[in-house]
Amino acid sequence: MLRWSRHPRCVSLARAELRTALAGWGLSEWEEPAVLVLSELLTNAGQHAQVSPGREIETRFRPLGDGVRIEVHDASDMPPEVREPEPGACGGRGLVLVGALADRWGYGARRGPGKVVWAEVGSVKLGP
Repeated sequence: MLRWSRHPRCVSLARAELRTALAGWGLSEWEEPAVLVLSELLTNAGQHAQVSPGREIETRFRPLGDGVRIEVHDASDMPPEVREPEPGACGGRGLVLVGALADRWGYGARRGPGKVVWAEVGSVKLGP
């Protein structure tokens, strides 16, 4: 488990931690989609999780078969919301991207206040 402030620079630090974990598990083939999924989930938690200042966001990564499970924990009870972005809008596509890149994703309660939003990348075998 790693803890992050809501500051945007923490997203790049978390991506570096995920890259290191994937390399250590021999799962570097999933680096690009996994890092993008993490970026979106962590950015969403930082922007939309309305919590008290000083509350940290936690990330957890674990190997899952031939892929990785990425979890982002925050202290907000507000569920993630997939939205249709307005044409030409600069944002609002995060969970749409997560849905396109992850084999599965979802959210649920966690120990303590808030929720966990998770995604699994590379966990479903395709082809023969």
